[in-house]
Amino acid sequence: MIDIVLFDLGGVLVEMIGVPTMLSWTSNKYDEDKLWEVWLKSPAVRSFETGCSTAEQFADEIIMEMDLPVERTEFVNAFSQWPGGLYPDVSDLIQKLRKHFTLACFSNSNELHWPKLMMEMGLDDMFDFHFASHLMGKLKPDQDSFEYVLQRLGCKASSVLFLDDNEINVRTARKVGMEAHRVRGPFEIKQIFKKANIFNFCDIEN
Repeated sequence: MIDIVLFDLGGVLVEMIGVPTMLSWTSNKYDEDKLWEVWLKSPAVRSFETGCSTAEQFADEIIMEMDLPVERTEFVNAFSQWPGGLYPDVSDLIQKLRKHFTLACFSNSNELHWPKLMMEMGLDDMFDFHFASHLMGKLKPDQDSFEYVLQRLGCKASSVLFLDDNEINVRTARKVGMEAHRVRGPFEIKQIFKKANIFNFCDIEN
C-alpha cells in the first residue's frame, strides 16, 4: 500500500533548461544521461549541493573540473536560471494527488535554486515534507540520504513511491525498499500510477 509519494523536482515536476547549455560548454562530450551521471559524481557538485561551499566556490571548482569555457560570473548567472518553471499541469496534478497521499519532495538542490523552486514556483505549498540536499547535508544517490528521508517521514520504505528522472537515484531508492520509477513530467507520472495500479487513476482524471 502506497501512502507517500516522494518526488524529485528537476526533470520531474520542473523543467531544467540548463542541460543544453552544459552540453554545449562541454563540446557535446556527453549525452544527457552521461552528463547527469558525471554531474552527480562531481566533487564540486557534491560539495555545493550538500551546503559545504558557496556559489562562487562551486563555480570556480566546476569550471576547472569540467574544463568549461566560461568565467565565474557567466556560469553563476546561467546556472541560477536552470530551473525554467513547472511543467504544464503540475499544479493540478499535485492538488489531486494530495487528496489521496502524503506528498514530499526530495531534491538535490542548492542556495541558488531552492528559493526559486519553493517561493517563485510555489512548490513550498504543494508538499507536506520538503527534503533539500543542501539543507540536509546529504545527497542522492547516496543510500544514507534515502535512509534519512525515511527516518524523517517515519514510515516503511515499502509505503513510499519515489519518482525521479535519473536512473541512478531510482536504483538506490529500490535498494532501500521503495517502489521507484524513472519519470519525466506529469504525463509519465500518470502512466506510472496506471501501470502500477496504485489506485483508481480515474480519481485524478476527474
